[in-house]
Amino acid sequence: MKVSLRWLKEYVDISMPLEELCEGLTMAGLEVGGMEVIGGSWNDIVVGKIVDVIVHPNADRLRLVTVDLGKQRSTVVCGAPNVAVGGKVAFAHVGAQLTDGHSGEIVQLKPAKIRGVVSEGVVCSEKELGISDSHEGIMILSPEATIGIPLTEYLGDTILDLDITPNRPDCLSVIGIAREIAALTGNKVHIPEVQCQELEEAIDSFASVEILEPELCPRYCASLLTGIKVTSSPQWLQRRLLACGMRPINNIVDVTNYVMLEYGQPLHAFDYNEIRGKKIIVRRAGNGETITTLDGVEQTLNPNILVIADKERAIAVAGIMGGSDTEVTENTTTVLIESANFNQAVIHRGSLGLRLGSEASLRFEKGLSRDLPLVALKRATQLMTELAGGKVAKGIIDVYPGKQQREPVLLSVADIKRLLGVELEVSEIAETLELLGFGCRQTESNSKVHVEVPWWRTDVSCAADLTEEVARVIGYDRIPTTMLSSQLPRHEPVPMLSLKRQLRSILVSCGFQEVLTYSLTSLEMLGRLSPELRLVGPTPMKVANPMSREQEYLRTSLRAGLLSVLARNERYQEDDIRLFEIGKVFLPRERDLPQEKEMLCAVLSGSQRRLSWQGKEEPIDFFVAKGIVETVLSRLGLIASFEASKDESLYPGRNAIIIVGDSKMGVMGEIHPKVSEAFGLAETAYLIEIDLDKLLSSASSLRKHQPKSGKTAQEFSETLTASIGLKTIRPIPRYPSTSRDIALLVDEQITYQQICAIIQNFSLVNSVALFDLYVGEQVPAGKKSLAFRIGYQSSAHTLTDSEVDKVQEQIIDKLQRNLGATLRS
Repeated sequence: MKVSLRWLKEYVDISMPLEELCEGLTMAGLEVGGMEVIGGSWNDIVVGKIVDVIVHPNADRLRLVTVDLGKQRSTVVCGAPNVAVGGKVAFAHVGAQLTDGHSGEIVQLKPAKIRGVVSEGVVCSEKELGISDSHEGIMILSPEATIGIPLTEYLGDTILDLDITPNRPDCLSVIGIAREIAALTGNKVHIPEVQCQELEEAIDSFASVEILEPELCPRYCASLLTGIKVTSSPQWLQRRLLACGMRPINNIVDVTNYVMLEYGQPLHAFDYNEIRGKKIIVRRAGNGETITTLDGVEQTLNPNILVIADKERAIAVAGIMGGSDTEVTENTTTVLIESANFNQAVIHRGSLGLRLGSEASLRFEKGLSRDLPLVALKRATQLMTELAGGKVAKGIIDVYPGKQQREPVLLSVADIKRLLGVELEVSEIAETLELLGFGCRQTESNSKVHVEVPWWRTDVSCAADLTEEVARVIGYDRIPTTMLSSQLPRHEPVPMLSLKRQLRSILVSCGFQEVLTYSLTSLEMLGRLSPELRLVGPTPMKVANPMSREQEYLRTSLRAGLLSVLARNERYQEDDIRLFEIGKVFLPRERDLPQEKEMLCAVLSGSQRRLSWQGKEEPIDFFVAKGIVETVLSRLGLIASFEASKDESLYPGRNAIIIVGDSKMGVMGEIHPKVSEAFGLAETAYLIEIDLDKLLSSASSLRKHQPKSGKTAQEFSETLTASIGLKTIRPIPRYPSTSRDIALLVDEQITYQQICAIIQNFSLVNSVALFDLYVGEQVPAGKKSLAFRIGYQSSAHTLTDSEVDKVQEQIIDKLQRNLGATLRS
């Protein structure tokens, strides 16, 4: 909210320094986020009056302008078309700092000789003063401007940019901020008196109002002006609108904006002659109904949007923007002024649904007082009669189906003590609240006060709210600092947060970078995860009011967002790229909020080793991705195993299910070429996806279990390790190990994992490594040769050859029986 300090001073006396005022407002909850000084560089610029204008002797388009500056007169050369005798102007002496009208740079004014005539000064335009971009002519000041005074004294101002909290819609106005300043300074607020002469003919003979949705429009007020003249607003009004960031349009529209800034109540002016049937109807929009708003855009409406209509069509989107059909133009002679109160939720939904925001919707969304429309309407009517002429129809239309009676709030000294820790007298509490406009009446016990809440404070409803008001005004520095009455509560660790922290550390050490993507996505983006470009898995939940078509649905997978980021990074980076994201996916449930699952997703592409003198680049392959999964789980104390997968997003035969114990945690593998093409990936990429809820459960299992009776701790640990895939810690072996190599012929469909699981099940085996794979002429069709090196070791003694031979024979026998494997000779 931008507000002019000069404007504020019309409502409340401000004598404190600017810095102190800003500090006081900030401490009271109205943070001053910025400040702009208008006219801070206007040294050597004064108000002057043009007393003579003659043609330049050597140039037809230039004029010699004589300006009365009070104590002296000065003649300068001027080429502005609007220079005229009697006009009050801003005159800059030599040495003044001005904005160059052509380059926009700040320059120091110097004497100049123009076509043989010396000119020691400039009659300034608005652009030269830095007020606006207008440079077509000089700036003409109001006739009441005093000749000879510094321009800063007449036009200088300070604009405060306040950050208003959502619960204080009353402070989205100059008067609202003036009330706060009055409370801080102890001064009174001067509200302008409203008076205007009315016609004898009542407004009811001109128009009527019907509210079909009283819950959405609890109050609608209207007044009527006839015989007006639409023209430009006076300069003082235009300057105030510009200072607050609003563009002047004409005197009628500018008054509605001015009063909105002054009181905080949005208003709208209709061209009365364009209202069909001379009746205003407040109703829901029809499904598919259209209206062209003042910005020239045709809007398609729905029943969730409230409209202002006449008997035939919608003429405004209620609380958001008017329609072009009833727009006030230079031909308008009669206007109907609307000042209403609307349900804040319907305005918020309508603004989001149409992607159409305005200063009006900003205020209505915060929840304005139902008493405000009538006050603001009377003020706007008065200003319009002063600036546009015309007559006011007798009376005001005031349809008020949502009238409410506010009950007093009882506040006690005990409430203040309990909530603030400060002991205050009832008289001090009452005086503080009265500064803010509250009405106070003390009880006979002198320990409580009945508080009447002023109509503009919609945020105050209970004793706690009043206590906050007292604290704001007396100052938070008066609240004493005390020690806690008990110890701080014990920190309760959150296992999931700890797991995420560990995963981030592990993946970063593996060369990955973390990214964050939006939780909202589109069906088209999720469809790219299938080679057939169709949606795979559950239909995602749609957002009620999406910001764009690209963010309509809650994501059911992290894959789409991560692959999009990978594609963008590939355009700028040629080396290997490794990215990961830890976040939630949202799985829909019938008639309920979605299930939120914590997931880890990682992608990698490029080379696993950069080009160097030591060797060529080696592209990332399936086993690099598999090694990363094993590294991550190993550092968490888990053992990973893998099974063939049929994930549609991954390349058939080059992907696997990640298993820990009996739990399937996720998948990994090469991205399907068609999926890569859909996302615009330039290189082969690999994906890793892990369900963190399942991972956390497995990582926590060992801590939750204790040895059962009948088993030693070591036996229990080994049993638990086999069931949930946990690593066990063993002492460094004291006795040497030995190894044997075997080459097996097996069917092609037999996997390494199946063979390895059987071999590792024998107690003396401490390692298994595959070192050769062969398929060719010396191997029968449908078979393959796998060569393993098996390591044997005992923790109790040095193994003999006979012990190793016996275990190896048992291994080969079991492989023959279970998998049909034979020794290759």
